[in-house]
Amino acid sequence: MGQKAQLTLKIYGRVQGVFFRAETARQARSLGLVGKVRYAEDGTVEIVAEGNRGDLERLLKWCQRGPSVSRVEKVGAEWEEYKGDFETFSVSF
Repeated sequence: MGQKAQLTLKIYGRVQGVFFRAETARQARSLGLVGKVRYAEDGTVEIVAEGNRGDLERLLKWCQRGPSVSRVEKVGAEWEEYKGDFETFSVSF
């Protein structure tokens, strides 16, 4: 197993109403990650994910593209030490 970490992402662009949250959750779960994804009031999508750093890097790469109907303009990423804050990956409404 690789080094564990926590990654916080803020996704800018046309990312609301295009299944970004659901697809992010599907991607994260398939990578064995835990955390949460939610819409922010400013029109962005916010993600906090924990797991192996390599899997988090794969999620980051996917988020730079997003679902086919989205248009990602920018991704803000902040790496932190693994905290063990989550048991599953959830979608907030």
